[in-house]
Amino acid sequence: MNHLPVVAITMGDASGIGPEIIVKALARPEIGSWANALVVGDAGRLREAAKITGVAVQVESIADPDDARYVPGRVNCLDVPVIPAGHPFGVVSPISGDGAFLFVKKAVELVLSGKAQAICTAPLNKEALHAAGHMYPGHTEMLAHLTNTPEVSMMLTTPTLRVVHVTTHLGLIDAIKKIEPALVERTIARTHATLVDAGIDNPRIGVCAINPHAGENGLFGNGEEETKILPAVRATQARGWRVEGPLPADTLFYRAGRGDFDVVIAMYHDQGHAPIKVLGIADGVNITIGLPVIRTSVDHGTAFDIAGKGIACEDSLIEAVRQAAELSRKK
Repeated sequence: MNHLPVVAITMGDASGIGPEIIVKALARPEIGSWANALVVGDAGRLREAAKITGVAVQVESIADPDDARYVPGRVNCLDVPVIPAGHPFGVVSPISGDGAFLFVKKAVELVLSGKAQAICTAPLNKEALHAAGHMYPGHTEMLAHLTNTPEVSMMLTTPTLRVVHVTTHLGLIDAIKKIEPALVERTIARTHATLVDAGIDNPRIGVCAINPHAGENGLFGNGEEETKILPAVRATQARGWRVEGPLPADTLFYRAGRGDFDVVIAMYHDQGHAPIKVLGIADGVNITIGLPVIRTSVDHGTAFDIAGKGIACEDSLIEAVRQAAELSRKK
């Protein structure tokens, strides 16, 4: 047995591109130099995906991580056999939604028991998840519940930009209502701790405003910058941290892109997601910060429109596995 970290890769929604990008990624040699990749999913579905994509891998069903053999060409699957043979691709299915939940639940158990060091998730479909009775807004909230973690944050990364969200899966009006100084301060603190753990001493943190032009001294909005964000910025500055804001989001992201900041704190989902997606989904990785386990993910969805066609790109998954392995080693 080598000394590489075990990264549990959850298969995600079986009707989406998750199975395909997993077998394509694990056919690439670089992953084996970073991590021992253990898929948590349905072995039969992975074999279907291997046939569809034409990749030369052998999917092996195992019952315990100790039975895995990490050699080129072998995909070790901790088998959770819940997907029927010939299950359709590209459709919302409660069977696939239930499977996506069960794969994540099993992966959390592995990491908490010490049999894996990190989780890397393939995409799930929220509608399918809800149809199966699992009423989570997404992976982030599910993982928080499964690990009994009261609050976590979503970090999106590309090679040139990091973004952490104060709120995520909420409508804009509800997000603005939820934002308050203590939440902003806790988000900045989680972000600071994560970057310090990653080797960035005293990171430079830029904090987005909510309104255009950061409210422009009350011309726009209802004073949200002064009442909801500024107290948190001042509190974290008082700790000696390099925090700046609230700043207009458009100019802040420009400055972050040229290297003025190590991370941007976004107030709501699309404020942070849009710049990351513009920079390129293939290079994007989603990291949940604040959990007792390491979790990374692809920065794209289930892509039902191309699922089952063998054409989905595996690059984001490869980068997500690499970052999971790197974070495991630093931890």
